[in-house]
Amino acid sequence: MKKNDAVILFSGGLDSTTALYWARQRFDRVFALIVHYQQKHAVEVDMAQKTASSLGVEYNLVNFPLKHILSSALIDEDKEIPDSLETSKNDQGVPFTYVPFRNGIFISLAAAYAESRGIFDLVTGFNLIDTPDYPDTTREFTQKMADAVNQGTSASITGRKFIIHTPLIERSKKEILELGMQLEADYSYSVSCYRGGEVPCLHCPSCDIRMKAFEELEIEDPLITRLKKEGKI
Repeated sequence: MKKNDAVILFSGGLDSTTALYWARQRFDRVFALIVHYQQKHAVEVDMAQKTASSLGVEYNLVNFPLKHILSSALIDEDKEIPDSLETSKNDQGVPFTYVPFRNGIFISLAAAYAESRGIFDLVTGFNLIDTPDYPDTTREFTQKMADAVNQGTSASITGRKFIIHTPLIERSKKEILELGMQLEADYSYSVSCYRGGEVPCLHCPSCDIRMKAFEELEIEDPLITRLKKEGKI
């Protein structure tokens, strides 16, 4: 049974696309928040808007530049994107593609956006199984962020609590795709590549994870299928 409305943090990748379809089945209306934070793979912003529009989902694009504030291979031009999962972490085990506290920042934005509209359900595509080294994708982190949001918003006065939904957090990429296929999700405009092109580089950590998942399912990536039809590859 559907209930109320929800705000989803929507990047346009595999995880958030699956989460968007999941949310559409569970809420009366879903509002997508798309953040352009000067990421190298900003093509995901354009693709996310296309996906939201095709589904009739109202979205807001937030320009929130982090390039000269935070340091990460995803935003710094002088930092290289790792070529594989094997070379993706520094000596302390932190991924080079980790953007400091990004998900905390984005949850805060989503909570403020939702509160302004009387919405108390937030949906994320956070996934821990395939990216266990990111500190801001864990269930514990999400719960503590929910506690902070409920303490620092009108929820602390009204008693109407925010809920942060993480339907994918304990699913592997293969399991996320299986759920998406059950929900008839369209992944043809979802992009994952960290190097910034609509055509995937096929040799970055994100491409590694994505390719492996579709190989395990023994199906062609719908993004690749579309790019072939359009003559882009």
